Order: sequence, then structure tokens, then C-alpha cells
Amino acid sequence: MAAVTFASISSGAVSIAVSSAGASDCKGRRVAVRTCLASSWSLAARNLSLRPSTQTCKSAQRPFRMRVSASSAEAEAAAAEAGKFIPAAPILLPEGPWKEVEGGVVAARGFKAYGKYAALRASGQKPDLALVVADSDATVAATFTQNVVAAAPVLYCKKALQETSTARAVIANAGQANAATGDAGYADTVECAESLAKLLGVSASSVLVQSTGVIGQRIKKAPLIDALPSLVDAASSSPEAGLAAAVAITTTDLVSKSVAIETQIGSTTVRLGGMAKGSGMIHPNMATMLGVVTCDAAVSPDLWKHVVLTAVQRSFNQITVDGDTSTNDCVIALASGKAGGAVIADSASHEGKQLQAAMDAVCQGLAKAIAWDGEGATCLIEVHVAGAKTEADAALVARSVAASSLAKAAVYGRDPNWGRIACAAGYAGVPFDPTALRIALGDILLMDKGQPLSFDRKAASEYLRAKGEVHGTVVIDIAIGDGPGDSKAWGCDLSYDYVKINAEYTT
Repeated sequence: MAAVTFASISSGAVSIAVSSAGASDCKGRRVAVRTCLASSWSLAARNLSLRPSTQTCKSAQRPFRMRVSASSAEAEAAAAEAGKFIPAAPILLPEGPWKEVEGGVVAARGFKAYGKYAALRASGQKPDLALVVADSDATVAATFTQNVVAAAPVLYCKKALQETSTARAVIANAGQANAATGDAGYADTVECAESLAKLLGVSASSVLVQSTGVIGQRIKKAPLIDALPSLVDAASSSPEAGLAAAVAITTTDLVSKSVAIETQIGSTTVRLGGMAKGSGMIHPNMATMLGVVTCDAAVSPDLWKHVVLTAVQRSFNQITVDGDTSTNDCVIALASGKAGGAVIADSASHEGKQLQAAMDAVCQGLAKAIAWDGEGATCLIEVHVAGAKTEADAALVARSVAASSLAKAAVYGRDPNWGRIACAAGYAGVPFDPTALRIALGDILLMDKGQPLSFDRKAASEYLRAKGEVHGTVVIDIAIGDGPGDSKAWGCDLSYDYVKINAEYTT
């Protein structure tokens, strides 16, 4: 066992020491864990014991945050069980007329979930099979990778959703991507879906499948199917079950990602929640790595598709870690309608706009957590672009800067290199007047009216260093004109560890 002990608090940072003689995840090294605290974060790690992960440690100095509900001993014990493998990511929700609640994918009424170990991973005993199930047919919308080498579960889900606008369950495995596995891999996906459908008493087309892991490896079908009865029996609407599901879909992730909010839409109290995984091979196009979002609002199928596609475009499609678009990228969103109220059908209505804003928030919270957990990263990078002609133009420029390897490396090197930022903005494919370009790093203005300024380089470097020390957020503000277009993108810095992690990753 690795003991987690509270060490100190200073300048808004908590230092936690995790040590284990022979900890397999970090080759016996002592792991110093530093977590930046925000006012909404909770820390209950003083008396917990964590077992080291069997996954390769990305960095011996990688920060993370433990989130444990202190409301009951049972909840704390369950969270500690999940935390044996990886802790939860920081909650990075945008501000808005909602409040954070517990539960992740099970916060919305009408859903159950669970995650368990099914011997699908190459090694270790971290949960590797997740289930999200609706109590009754739920309105469904999904987005998928545009990679031509799409995985078998992506092809299966696309076909299933051509037949129906509702779904009952999502089953997700970690360990094997089941991509580039041909007809046999597709047949494995179908058989797994049919086996779960039989247990639930529903049609196979209402069961959707997600897979993540090593490309070229088929699902370990036999142990997966054997694990389904106990997985279904254990599924519940408890926050701990939602956390277990979020842990089960992780691969090289150092933190699990889940979030949930409660908001008022018209006169109805609505909840939305979600979970996602991803740390590397992150440069999605109309999808994310893996994600499941749930909602209990009553919403028409057409509007739900619009809401999901719009939210994905503003969130998961605006993150990048390494420029690689996965074969398995997939977001599945389910709406149960269990909150009651009138069916929301018009995107231009007040209720439609409220639903869109809430969905944007959940997806952005998950997307930012993925970028925060980028392989080898020491900080999250947020790029805000204003003054573009359209939101789409601003999004292109923001993503171009967030994806720039040179800009990312400069952040890691604590170098306030405005030239790399300007260069990436310029090749984004969006015409703008270069004499209108304005760049700021945090509160420090580096360039204005297309010309570099005399700025305090030491202070700018210190800003980058301070954010890296607490795994905080480096903010890059860019203006390219005076238009109404505004957008954000998120990425992370590029460190030596990224190369090491991926050089050692198995094929």
C-alpha cells in the first residue's frame, strides 16, 4: 500500500506525498504530488490509502487532486477504492447559472452505471469495463471520429443509430481498441452488444459500444461477456458507481474525468452529467476520445442532435494534446426525459438556449480535464481568441495556437515566446489584418497592433513557471480584429515526458 499523507498548504497549493517501496507505477520512486486548490475543491486524503497504479507513471512529479465526498463513510470508502488506481481530475466547469453536483453520468435521473475489473487490460487490476444504462428508452445523439481507419465499435454504433433515435445502454471496454481488426473485430462488437441486450431485455440496436486501448487488438470477448451479468447487477445511481464507470474507461490517463451539474430550464430542474477519457492521441474532429453524457431533460430527437453537435464543436473539437485524431473517438449523449416538463424542441427558444449552455458547460468541463491530463503535461493552456469575423474563424485560430508544438514547447520551457503564438495564429487559415494582432500572456501584454511590446520578460517567465508548478492554467489572449467572433481552445504544454511515454507505449 502507498500511504497518502497531508503535507502542507502554501500559496494555494497542497503538497501530498505518495510513497511506496517498489511502487510499480513509478519504478519505486517517491511520487511528489502537488495539487492546485480552487475554492470549490474538496480534499479528504488525510486518512486514505492508495494502491499504486499498474499503469506506467507519466511523471514522477505529476500533480493530481483527490476528490472524496465526506458526506458518509460508505461514500468515502467507495471513492478510496476507485482512488487505488487513479484519482479524479479537477472540476474545470465554466461559470454559469448552474451548480456542480456529484454523480457524473448518474447525476441525471433515469440512469445507472458501474465499472469493474474484467481482466481486459494487459496487466493490473484497474476496472476496465464500464456500463451506463437508462431505466427506459433515452433519446440519443452521437458524434464519431472522422479518421478513415474507424474502429469496429464506431462502425457498429453508426449503423445502430441509423435504425433508431433511442438507446438503452452504453458498454465501454479499456485495453483493446478493436480498430483495424476487420470483420472478426466487428463481429466481436456485435456479439458483446447482443449479449448485453439479452441481459437487459432490449434490442441489440439499443446497446451502443465504445472501446479504447491498443489499435490492432480485438476485444477480449470471452471475459467481457462473462463479466456482464455482475456488471448489470452492480449498476446503480450512486455517485460511487458513476466514479467507478469513469475509472474503468481510462488507459494512460492519470486521472478519471467526470462532472455533473444542476440547472433550471424554464420551471424545471434539470441535471446533466458526463464522463470521458483521454490523455494522448488527442486532436478530435467531430468527436472526443471517449465520452458519455447524460441528461434528464425532455428534448426532441432533432434538437438533441443539434445540442450535442454544437456542444462537441465548442468543447471536444477545441482541445488538442498531440495532433493525432484517434480511430475510436466517440461521444454518446442520452436524454431520459425524467426531469419532466414540456418537451424542448426549439433551439431558438429560451429553454433551448438554456439547455445548449448547460450542455456546452458539461462538455467543456470534460474536454478541459482531458487537456489538463495531457501525457507528460505540467499545465493546461487556454487560448482565447476574440475579434474574428465569426465564431468559426475564432475557433480555428484558437485551435491552431493550442496545437502548435513550438508554442507548447515554449510554455514548457517557461519562455514567453510571442513569435510562436503569432506564427500559429497566422497559419490557421483565417484571413485577418496582422496590424490588428494583439497577444497577452495572462495579464502581461506581449504584442499590440501587430508590434511586439517592451514587457517584463522575467515576470512573464515567472507566470509560466508558477502555473507549471501547480498544474494550473496558462491563459493566452489573442485579438485579431474588432469582429464579433469569439472562441476558446485548450491544450497543454509539450514536455520531454510526452516523448518518453509514447516511445515506451506498447504495440
